[in-house]
Amino acid sequence: MLTIEQLSLRLPHYGTGYAAWWKRSWATCLDNLSLHFLTGEVHALVGASGAGKSLLAYAIMGLLPASARLNGQLCYQGQLLDKRSQKTLRGRELALIPQSLNALDPLVRTQRQVAWAAERAGQSSGSARQSARQALDHYRLDTRAQQAYAHELSGGMARRVLTAMAHVSQAQLVIADEPTVGLDPHQRQRVLAALRDLADQGKTVILITHDLRHALPIADRVTIMRSGKLIETAPAHAFQGTGRSLTNAYSQALWLALPDNAFTLPKPCAASIADKAAGIKAQQEISVA
Repeated sequence: MLTIEQLSLRLPHYGTGYAAWWKRSWATCLDNLSLHFLTGEVHALVGASGAGKSLLAYAIMGLLPASARLNGQLCYQGQLLDKRSQKTLRGRELALIPQSLNALDPLVRTQRQVAWAAERAGQSSGSARQSARQALDHYRLDTRAQQAYAHELSGGMARRVLTAMAHVSQAQLVIADEPTVGLDPHQRQRVLAALRDLADQGKTVILITHDLRHALPIADRVTIMRSGKLIETAPAHAFQGTGRSLTNAYSQALWLALPDNAFTLPKPCAASIADKAAGIKAQQEISVA
C-alpha cells in the first residue's frame, strides 16, 4: 500500500539572543526512516511527544510547511507519491483524522461537514448527503448529534465525526493522529473499534499514539519511534510477557514500563548499562507523554 524509503526531514529554526536571532539552522526531525504499510492492517506508530510521529503523517499527506526539506521516497500503491499526486489524492485516497478537534468547523452542523468530505471525494450533492447520514449512523451518532454543532458534541462524538469524514472519503489509507486523547474508556474503545473496522474493510490504518497499551488490542504491527528515528517494527503479539521477542532494548523497556507490567525494568543481571538507561528513559518519556 505505502512504502517509505530513507525518508529524512529537516526544519529551520533560529537562534536566541540579539546576536543570533537571524541565524537560521536546521533541525533533523525525521532521520532516514524506511517503513512499509500493508493493506488491511492497523499499523501503530508509538513514541513520546517529539518522536516525529505527526511530522511523518504530514509528510505522507503533503502538509509540511514550504520551508521543510524532505529527502527520500514515498510510494503509494507502486506509484511515486510527490506533491502533485498528494494534492490529487488527499481527501480521496488519503485521509487524515487530525488530533485537534478544532478541525471541525464551529459554524456548520455535523452532517453537513461529513457531506462536504463526501463531495470532495467526488460524490454528487445528493449522494454525499446520503453517505453522510449512513456514515454517522454507522458510528452510532443519533439524529441530534448529526444536527449538532461542534461545541455541542462530546470529545468521543467529535472524534467519531472526524472518523466518519474519513469513512465517506472512501480513502484507502487513513491516518489517525492521537485519536483517543482525553477520552473516557468507553469513548476510547468506540473510536479504536471504528479504526479496526476500517482496516477490516480492506483499508490501511496508521494509528499515531503515545499510548502503547491502548494500541495493542487493535494493531497488527507496531513501530516504535524515538527522536525522529525508527527504533523497531514488530508484530503486536511480540509485546507480551517480558518482551523477549523484541529486538531493541528501548522497545522492551517501553513495554515493561507500562502500568500493567508493574513498571518493571530489565533485571540487572540480564541488562547492560545501556539497557538500564533505556529503561529509565522510557519510563520518563512515557510519563511525560
